[in-house]
Amino acid sequence: MAEFDTIRATSAAGTRAVQIDEGLRAHMNKVYGTMSVGTFITFLAAWAIAGLAVTSDPAGAAVAIRDGQYLTGLGEAIYMSPLKWVIMFAPLAFIFFGLGAAANRLSAAGLQLTFYAFALLMGLSLSSIFLVYTGMSIVQVFLVTSIAFAGLSLWGYTTKKDISGWGSFLIMGVIGIIVAMIVNLFLQSEAIMYAVSILGVLIFAGLTAYDTQKIKNSYLEMVHLGDTEMLGKAAIMGALNLYLDFINMFMFLLQLFGSRE
Repeated sequence: MAEFDTIRATSAAGTRAVQIDEGLRAHMNKVYGTMSVGTFITFLAAWAIAGLAVTSDPAGAAVAIRDGQYLTGLGEAIYMSPLKWVIMFAPLAFIFFGLGAAANRLSAAGLQLTFYAFALLMGLSLSSIFLVYTGMSIVQVFLVTSIAFAGLSLWGYTTKKDISGWGSFLIMGVIGIIVAMIVNLFLQSEAIMYAVSILGVLIFAGLTAYDTQKIKNSYLEMVHLGDTEMLGKAAIMGALNLYLDFINMFMFLLQLFGSRE
């Protein structure tokens, strides 16, 4: 009888482990799927806005950006007026003051729509890359970033090493980079920009692995509570973190290796 109970307990534990594995796989698929949609929205919006901002017809467009290309009225408003500062810092303000509060108030579906709205706003903020860099270099750096991101995220998911201790160090690095970038807006130092770009790639590479492991561990901690709404929100916030890691790594790599128009 005792042997039978042991077998039954072992079987139940095995079934539970399989259910957790399947649930974790579905959770990570939702994280990566949501992140991928957000990334697609960002780059599609950036490309579309840049297209509307540029014209080859000089009539009514006073600012030439390169041979045969001029800014439209929309382009001048976005890139040449004081509005550019609002567009530049709006995503940062959205992260600090919008999404965090929204996670507590909104449903999982509402939070997902808010994330997609943020991705659209980020597309507006990044649209200038299509005016500064060649289309080919943007595609090449995007592919390199995608391969690097996939490898780093896979390592973060599969490694047995606990890398939770990286968090405070990496966040301090992000804050330092933000401060340096704001200062360099006024200094316009190429040396500072180059150093910040190298550090940025390294920091967000580390954050990609760290955030992936954190998403996995958070699911394993919350799944026993059985709160599907909370798990849904956790997946969206995890997607946001990985999305930010990808976008920032892409931008720093583009600054290092992108070919300018």
